[in-house]
Parts: sequence; structure tokens; C-alpha cells
Amino acid sequence: MKNPKFSHAFEVVTDLPEPLQPLRKLASNYYWTWDHEARDLFRSIDREEWDASDHNPILFMNGLSKDRLARLAADKVFVARLNQACNHLETYLTEETWFDKAYPGEREKTSIAYFCAEFGISEGLPIYSGGLGVLAGDHLKAASDLGLPLVGVGLLYNRGYFRQRLNHDGWQQEVYPQYDFYQMPLTLIRDHSDQPLRIEVEFPNRVVTCQVWRAEVGRIPLYLLDSNVLENQPTDQGITDTLYGGDEEMRIRQEIILGIGGMRALRAVGITPTVCHMNEGHAAFLSIERIRQFMSDNDCDFRTARQVIVNGNVFTTHTPVPAGFDLFSPALLDRYMRKNVDATGLSFDDFVKLGRIEPDNNGEAFNMAVLAMSNANYVNGVSKLHAEVTRSMFSSRWPGFPENEVPIDAVTNGIHTMTWVSHRMANLFDRYLGHEWRRSPEHPEAWKDVELIPDEDLWAVLEDQRGSLVRFVRKRLQKDLEQRTVNRADYGTLSGVLDPRILTVGFARRFATYKRASLMVADRERLKRLLFHDERPIQIVISGKSHPRDDGGKRIIQDLVKFINEGGARTRMVFLEDYDMQVARALVQGVDVWLNNPRRPHEASGTSGMKVVPNGGLNCSILDGWWDEGYEPGVGWAIGDRSDLHEEGHQDWLDSRSLYQLLESEIAPMFYHRVEHGMPRGWLQMVKRSILRLGPEFSNGRMVKQYTEMFYMPSTHAYSHLAEGKLKNAYQVLGWRDRIQASWRSVRVAKVEDTAVRSNPLGHQIQIRAYVELGDLTPEDVKVEAVIGKIGPNRELVDCEMTVLKTSGKDGERFVFDGTATCNKPGHQGYTVRVTPHHDAVNVPSELSLVAWE
Repeated sequence: MKNPKFSHAFEVVTDLPEPLQPLRKLASNYYWTWDHEARDLFRSIDREEWDASDHNPILFMNGLSKDRLARLAADKVFVARLNQACNHLETYLTEETWFDKAYPGEREKTSIAYFCAEFGISEGLPIYSGGLGVLAGDHLKAASDLGLPLVGVGLLYNRGYFRQRLNHDGWQQEVYPQYDFYQMPLTLIRDHSDQPLRIEVEFPNRVVTCQVWRAEVGRIPLYLLDSNVLENQPTDQGITDTLYGGDEEMRIRQEIILGIGGMRALRAVGITPTVCHMNEGHAAFLSIERIRQFMSDNDCDFRTARQVIVNGNVFTTHTPVPAGFDLFSPALLDRYMRKNVDATGLSFDDFVKLGRIEPDNNGEAFNMAVLAMSNANYVNGVSKLHAEVTRSMFSSRWPGFPENEVPIDAVTNGIHTMTWVSHRMANLFDRYLGHEWRRSPEHPEAWKDVELIPDEDLWAVLEDQRGSLVRFVRKRLQKDLEQRTVNRADYGTLSGVLDPRILTVGFARRFATYKRASLMVADRERLKRLLFHDERPIQIVISGKSHPRDDGGKRIIQDLVKFINEGGARTRMVFLEDYDMQVARALVQGVDVWLNNPRRPHEASGTSGMKVVPNGGLNCSILDGWWDEGYEPGVGWAIGDRSDLHEEGHQDWLDSRSLYQLLESEIAPMFYHRVEHGMPRGWLQMVKRSILRLGPEFSNGRMVKQYTEMFYMPSTHAYSHLAEGKLKNAYQVLGWRDRIQASWRSVRVAKVEDTAVRSNPLGHQIQIRAYVELGDLTPEDVKVEAVIGKIGPNRELVDCEMTVLKTSGKDGERFVFDGTATCNKPGHQGYTVRVTPHHDAVNVPSELSLVAWE
């Protein structure tokens, strides 16, 4: 017979000797992922078993024998290190934080819920696929460092994202292991009767039940939903099976669990957020559930609840192309969301309109990013260039506003420095910078002494790190070889792969075609000459996965692997299978140059290149995403320029030539130019400038502070203001909106006068007077502005600045508005006057996109 099913369940845990009890506390909080001493402590117990556990401390501890535990308990040095590591954790969890100092008295009034489909906390919690998840994990870590009152919400995938294996032809194959959550640093949430907490979500003709797990990420709790419970049908048990797996129907199921189930999970554990941050559109359904909950709590209608909730929602988009958004057909949406929509009183047709750029276009699919955008007062892209691209994509939603005023801000991504910096480099910084760089890596002042680090010390660390990467690569290749042949591989046969003294280039990312991983092999003979140059050779380490359904990406991997194995590049080029956070750390800590060559402007931000910066690596990249704003001469290299030929083949050819030219004529010569004591002085100066200039700016301490100051706290205050006093302020705002919309057709700029003459000296002030008809509105209901800028070739205004005109009286039935503009730019200037609605509690134009132009 088949194995029997269980009728009763219980947990078994390793019984630790008394001196080792702090080990459980240390293992149960993911703080160890950014604390070098704690990581070294686990590694010191048994390095091979630690690596074999994928750095999962619970699984690792449960595998230790009683004899090994007894020896550790008797080891006074180890116990002292353990107690010190636990003391560091306790101090970290209890000390005063940036948030407490910056916002005294606000902690009890603020609750931020950060939703994301994936979180990259550690390779030992494999619920991430790549950049989005790692960014989300780093966000939680920085929020912990800064002390934000924030919780994370996601899904706990039973099989995670796939593990990558390459067959003998170099073709990617996907392997989905089964994970045991009880063998991870996770806690199953239980109710008052000690039973697993359950939340329910309505699906077509059934209810899906989920249980909730909690991971501790420093000070931040991360709640993860899991549908693999006996109450569910087998197909529903698999909803949280794999990340980004299945078809369109599985995707909508997962996103309903994330958004609607996530909001219900927060309620079940006693959390009512003031702010919900949707990190990408996967969680956008939360807006409907949050409105429903608010309606129930406050006995109000949909419109009133939405007015309040929109003020408390933040949406971050990471997608630079329309094809990257999740789209659902109205029929599928009807099947899965009608019950949830009906519970709010909103008609289903009106709900569908919330997910369309053109609400009345019945041929347009339902877009999750548009739904998130429609229900959030704060929207941002993840770099300055990405925000420009996103404003262009969505400008038709704000037809009366210039593209540069589309209300989509930019908050450029950053990295959690302590997670990614090597132990060697951290020790070097401690010696010459003190410890402030650890506490506040976003502060430029903390890095000011980088230039004082002796070249000899810095070069020694860089050489050691490169050597560690080479050893890591060889061990990894040995492991992969053993998996294929089922025989013990001879480590000696791999000793010719890579050289710890050679200039090392890293390239690792998702193998989407727009990332152009094949650009480096555009001219294979030229590349081989670079790899095997007599005096200035280079070597390249590559890693990355292609989406299971992306055969184009798989072909690029196969092509690279064939070139390595059959094209004579085996000793100078390596493809590392199964890219994960462990491989990423090894690469960013060990390479000399990080290569990134996407097709501009398709890289929303990118964070991998940021990770090499504090490790002493340099960037060579297309001017896209973060590098478009991070690059300047002397901190790295730019491939090509910002021009766009709109012909992909020719652009690829030009960019490949630019890359080869940089490697041949600038990068390799600088690395190998060693005229004094065998060190590349020019290279080391560039490394120091890179750390000094880019280290603080692209730390996500800066990023999370920006989210807090620009979005989280304004959203909390707006939400709380509208929700207080039995919704008195919300009803007042709704009345104002109704009055504005009913009267807006009567708003007109009737006449404009100014004191400008044909030729005005620089610095001269011009008086502007506008006569405005407001109908039933008052001057307090509007903002009148002169939009001043240079006159472009098509008579349009460019590089505009706004001058607010203040009311100064009436002229008959028209209101008079006056202001002063300064001629602070030479050239052909012009202006026009516009009127927009204004209310202190309404975010215009995000919430109300009305404008009357002269």
C-alpha cells in the first residue's frame, strides 16, 4: 500500500545543552544574515554541513549529533562567542532607532504593511526568484535597522522557485524540491486555543483556507501565507506551491491570496495598517479588501472608504515595458473577484475600469499595475530614468498634464550594505573608518576617510577576495560535476579553471533577452583574444536563470555554455548553475568588474551592480537604471551613451563594439598597470572614488528613509486625518470633490496680463496677473500657476518652472490672481497660466486629475 496519511501531528526539535540555548535564539532571527560574527559562528561549527544546509540554521542545528553538541557546550571559547553574538542581537533589538528620533511619538500611530510576491532574505528561505525579491528582503532589513513600525506580507512557497540544472547540451532544466517549513527559522502562528491560525478567501464555488507563518527579520516580522492545508482541495493546496509557476489562472489565485488573504492575515494577528505598500502589482487586490474591511469597521459606503484608503496606499512599479505587467481577462476576473467586489457594493464594471489605462476601452485587458495605481496616492518608479519611462507609459491617465508632471515619483533602489559586504572588506572599513559606516551606511560622512585607506591594504583585500571567488567557483563546479556523473569528482582536474591573479569580470542576472547576456560573445574571436591576451588576460564568471517558459533565454544560456565548453574558453569563462543569494554574494565580493548590458531603457533599476561597490568592484554598464544616475567618469565605465537608434540589431552591434573597446583599451590596461610595488595605483584610486561616491547614495538606508519621508509618514497622516472623528473629514473631502467636479466646466482663464517687454535683462522680475472665472468655486478651492519655460522647436514649453499666483481681489465676476516671475534663464522664454483644484487633504493630480489651461 501507499504510505499512510497522518491523523495526528507534533513537532520534534533538537534538545540543546544549557550553554547552547542562545543558539536557538540566534538561529530564529534572520539578523544573522547581516551579522558577520553570527554567520562565522554557525560556519565554525561545521563548514561543510553549514554549506550543505543552504545556510539554514534550524536544519543545520537539527543535523548536529549529541556528541558534537556536547563538545560545543564544553568549548568555553565557542560559548563565549555565542553569548557575545546573542548580546549583540539583544542590543540591536532594544536600542533607540532612527525612526524614534526622527518621528518621536509616531510609533503608536503608524503601522506600515509591505506586500510583495517574493522576499529574498536568505538562500535558506528560498521564496525569491531574483532582483524584486532580494530588493524586498533588503527593504525589510533596512526598515529593521532604521526601526520602522513595518511588517512584511508574502507567500510561503512549498517548492520555492526552481533549482537550475543544465543537461549535457547546456539546456536549462527546472527542479522543484519540496521544503519542510518546520526545518526553517519560521513560526506557525496559532490562535488562542493553540490551533494553527486560519484565514479564508472566497474562490469560485469554494473557500480556500491558508495558515500563516512568521519569520523574524531583525525587528521586522514577515508574515507568509501557506495554502497547503488539509481543509483545501488538492488543487488549492498547490496555490502556494511554486513562485511564478502555472498559468494565468494560477497567477490570479496566488495574487488573490497575497492581496486579500494578506489583509485578512494582518487582521487575524491584530494589525490594522495605516499604510499598505504594494511592491509591484501582484498585491493590488489588497486595495479592494482594505476598502471592504474599512466599510465594515466604520459602517460607510464604498466611496467614502476608498477616499480614506487611497490616501494610505503606496505603489512601487518595477516594470519598464507594458508587456511586463500582469494582465487578466474580464471573464477570468469575473470568476475569481466578483464575490469580493460585490461585498463592497461597487459594480463589477466599475471595478474593471479601475484596472484600465483607458477605463471605457472594453478591449483593454485588466492591468494589476493600473489597479494599484488607481488606488494609491503615491506611485513611484525605482530609478529616475525608470520614473520617466513609467510617466510616458501612463501619461494618458492624466491627459491634461505635461508628461513630466504625471504623478509618478522616483525612489532609486539601494542595497542593504551589511548583507552584501564581505567580512574582509568590513574589517578593513572598521580599521580606517570606525563603525559609523555600519550604523548609517547611507551617510556620506561615514565614508569620507575611504581615500585614506592605504593602497597596500586595499589591494591585499581585493586579491584575497578574488582568490576566494576562484576557490568557490572550483568547488561549485566540482559539486555540479558530481551531480551529473554520480561519481566523486577530482578537484585537481578543475585547478586550471580561472586564475586568482587575472582580471575577473562578473555577469549574473535573470536571462531575459533584453538583458543581452550574449552581447559579450558577439565577436567570439575578439573575445578569445581578450581572454587569452599574453599580458592582460581577463576571465568571466556568469550565472543566472531563465524563466521556465522563456525558451529564448534558455537558448542564450545554452549558447554561452557551448562556447565555454567547445569554443576553447573553458579555463577563462565559467557558467555557474543555480544562481541564488549565495552565488550572488560570492560573485559581488570577488569580481573586479561587474558587467551589465541591458537594452536601454529596459532595466528599471538593477541592484546587482550596487553590491560590488562596497566590496571594491567597479561597474561597466549601459547607462540604464541606477547606473544612468550613478555613473560619472572616474567611478566606473559606461558602455555607449544615452542615444537610442530604435534599431535593435545595429544598437547591439554598436554596444558590443563599445564593450570590447573598453575592455581592451581602458579596463585591462588600468588593472595591469603596476609600476610601483606591483599594485595598480590608478585602479585603486578608482575603487576608492567608487565607494566614496556610490556607497552611501545606493544604500537602501537612503532608499527606505526616502520612502518614509516622501510616502509612509504623509500617507499615515492623511489616512489618520480622514479616518478620525467618525469620518467627518472624509465626508468633507467628498463634498468638496463633488463640488469641484460639478463646477469644473465653468473654470476658465479669461485674460492674462504681464509687465514683460520684448527683451528683458537676466534677473528682471515680471509681474503676471490672471483673471479667472471660477463659477461656483472659490479661490480657496483652486491653485493658479504660471508655467514658465523655454520655448521648444514646436512652440512647446520645456524645462518648466511653476510660479504660484495668489488671489488679490475681484474684477466683476472674475477673480484676480497676481504673481512675480524672475527671468533667471537666458534665451527664448514663454509661459502660460493654468488652474488646478486644491485641497490640503487631496493629492492633486494623483487623486483628482483636473486642469484648466489658458
